[in-house]
Amino acid sequence: MASVSINMDENSIRGEHTESSMIDSRLHECVRQDNIEAFKSLVQTHLAEKLVTPCGNTLLHVAVSYGSDKITSYLAEEFPSLITSQNSQQDTVLHLAARRGTYSDAIKSLAQSNPCLMRKTNTKGNTPLHDAVIKGSRDLAIFLASKDPEVAYYNNNNGKSPLYLAVKNGNKERILDDLLKWGASIPIKREDGDALPQGKSPVHAAIERRDKDILERIEKAKRELLRLTDEELGNSLHYASSIGFLEGVQFLLDKFHDGAYETNLEGNYPIHIACKNDSVDVVKEYLDRFPYPEEFLNKKGQNILHVAAKYGKDRVVSYILRQEDRLVKSLVNEMDEDGNTPLHLAAGSGRSLASFLLLRDNRVGRFIVNNRNWTPFDFADRQSKSAVEQFDKANEMLAKEQEISENSDLSKMLDGRDNSKDVEDGMTNSTKENSTDGTSSERKQDKAKRDTEKASPKHEGMIDFLETATTLSILYFHARPKKSIREYFTDIPRPISHAKEESKSSIGNLLVVAVLVAGVTFAGAVQLPQLRDNSKSREQHHESNSTVTASYYSSYENLLDYYLFFDVGALSTSIVAALILLWANFNDARFILLAVKISGFMVFGAIIMMFGAFLSSVGIALLGSPEGRLSMICLTVMILELSLVLAFLFLPWILPRSVNQILQQHLLCIWYYEFFIMFFYIWRWLPEKLADLKKKLKHPH
Repeated sequence: MASVSINMDENSIRGEHTESSMIDSRLHECVRQDNIEAFKSLVQTHLAEKLVTPCGNTLLHVAVSYGSDKITSYLAEEFPSLITSQNSQQDTVLHLAARRGTYSDAIKSLAQSNPCLMRKTNTKGNTPLHDAVIKGSRDLAIFLASKDPEVAYYNNNNGKSPLYLAVKNGNKERILDDLLKWGASIPIKREDGDALPQGKSPVHAAIERRDKDILERIEKAKRELLRLTDEELGNSLHYASSIGFLEGVQFLLDKFHDGAYETNLEGNYPIHIACKNDSVDVVKEYLDRFPYPEEFLNKKGQNILHVAAKYGKDRVVSYILRQEDRLVKSLVNEMDEDGNTPLHLAAGSGRSLASFLLLRDNRVGRFIVNNRNWTPFDFADRQSKSAVEQFDKANEMLAKEQEISENSDLSKMLDGRDNSKDVEDGMTNSTKENSTDGTSSERKQDKAKRDTEKASPKHEGMIDFLETATTLSILYFHARPKKSIREYFTDIPRPISHAKEESKSSIGNLLVVAVLVAGVTFAGAVQLPQLRDNSKSREQHHESNSTVTASYYSSYENLLDYYLFFDVGALSTSIVAALILLWANFNDARFILLAVKISGFMVFGAIIMMFGAFLSSVGIALLGSPEGRLSMICLTVMILELSLVLAFLFLPWILPRSVNQILQQHLLCIWYYEFFIMFFYIWRWLPEKLADLKKKLKHPH
């Protein structure tokens, strides 16, 4: 909207003017230069209060912004209604003076004549003192705080008071000292309740900055501020403990000792928060001052070891367990409201390091049951099964999302082809091009968003699954309750329909393996006549060469017989297994389960015999070589290893399900336990042991 050039005389003659008119450029220039004479000659008294800028600033706003004291004083005297007027952002003249950093006698006069300006807020909830602190206008901030001390505690829309902002700014221009000097004592009452306790505490801001100097300044000037609490962060000791600010905790314990006995919204004491944060130094400070940690129980009845174990803070767990026996015994086997000991919580939360540290301590009860009659191992077992279920569900969801995404991309691609066809036909070319570009960019953003959302749950699921499986393996070896042989072999029957579906999918895999074995052994059988001819030629050569012993040819014949037995046995067994599997496809569904079981045994035997034939053939090839014995030993070891690997791969096919579950669980627990020892425990335990050894060497006595 263009500026309206106002001819004051002409408007007064006509008697026509809008209710709010834009400030004329000549007036604006007069205000900027503080030319009071020219300003008086241009302005008309009946229009001055209605002239505004595009953002709603009056002539007084503009004069204050430019620091034009003469015009400011003139307007305040002639048009007092302008003093309390607010622009489109609800800013008063004091807000603009604070943000522009202008402070003069005219500004002081405005504030003194209208004290209500001190507490007026703009759309952000800021008072003029807020803006003065943010800008760093120290003189104006001192003046405003001295005239209305309570404003230093008023909160804006973000719950921040001028005092809080002064701390966040690091005592910029030493405004904090002035506010503490002139600020009123708390609690401050307002129409809507307490001002400061509902907002952000300046003490919390100092703790967040880890600034002990500011804490000392606050304590000397306004010690009662140390007692303020934040709705989310708790009191000052809670917050200092949560970030591991040791110097702040020490200072607050000296000056605000009672804060250690206060709980936050979650019902935790500051010492619980320190354990949750894995701050060993802070926990040590608390235990030095309060050597009775069993007295600190949160609303769930959990002590500090419960909290440290639940959140897997192994450094704190290790430190607590190293304390004197009296202190540790009062914590290790205590139960919370659910009957859980610290080991229960560590096991149920999948905290492998914390669980291992607790299990290494002989004072920890390994078979205590909670209110659900669960031991720590039972708790870990159920948590592991839950993690597996969640992992499977996450994979299913990702697969469905990927399928939906592919179908959506395909449909969009087809729509794009239709659009391109319409464009070729000349129908609304420019509009469709813009639409296509917009759709393409939106599609890229949607795809990126989907990729981000898809990556997250799977990654989190992998981490949870590994941690819970490792924890279960640790408890499997150290805290597994003894069971009878009958309990080990109890098997939960699967639904018949589910078993049939699994068997049908197994037929194809077994059939492929059986055909491959048959093909390989058939190729070996074809080579058998050549081996026999070679044997006869060697016998003829033996008659003319007396230096070669007869045992050589005897060994050759034996190995050849072995080769024939294993090769033909593998060939026939694999063919029969393949025929059974093919027959099962065309037979009654009830026959499938039996066919898979029988063919599994036969394929397993065929592969073992195939390895026997291979061993015999290699023995024939190496017979008579100078290093034949060494070669045979190496070959035998290799074949045994391959046979074991093969046996492990085929055991799930041929063993009963109950036996298979026991072997699988035991083998997986061994693997996870070794993985934990190698990559986690040594990584944390070895440096601590080396550090302790170094200290002992330095101070042997």
